[in-house]
Amino acid sequence: MELSEEDFDLAVRVALREIPADLRAAMVNVAVFVAEEPEEPGLLGLYEGTPLTERDGWWDAGSLPDSITVYRRPILMLATSPEEVVNEIRTTVVHEVAHHFGIDDDRLKELGWG
Repeated sequence: MELSEEDFDLAVRVALREIPADLRAAMVNVAVFVAEEPEEPGLLGLYEGTPLTERDGWWDAGSLPDSITVYRRPILMLATSPEEVVNEIRTTVVHEVAHHFGIDDDRLKELGWG
């Protein structure tokens, strides 16, 4: 499947906007990126940082932002239609944002976002 970089980036932005406003507002110190390929094969996205559930009062003073990276090439290789690309981007964004809120992979699988 092919999708332009611009359209892929737009789909990531739309997926972020679809997250409920109260949750978006609670996303503290998070940068979202799109990259072509992960260093570790098999990843569609990656959350790097300290989940909100593990932060204490002094944590955010001068801390670098957490990051969420959505990997373009693996998602495009997985999907067979533009609709599947958009759905996989949405699932990946929700999955990685959930990690920011301290939800682990096991719980995400239980919830259908694994």
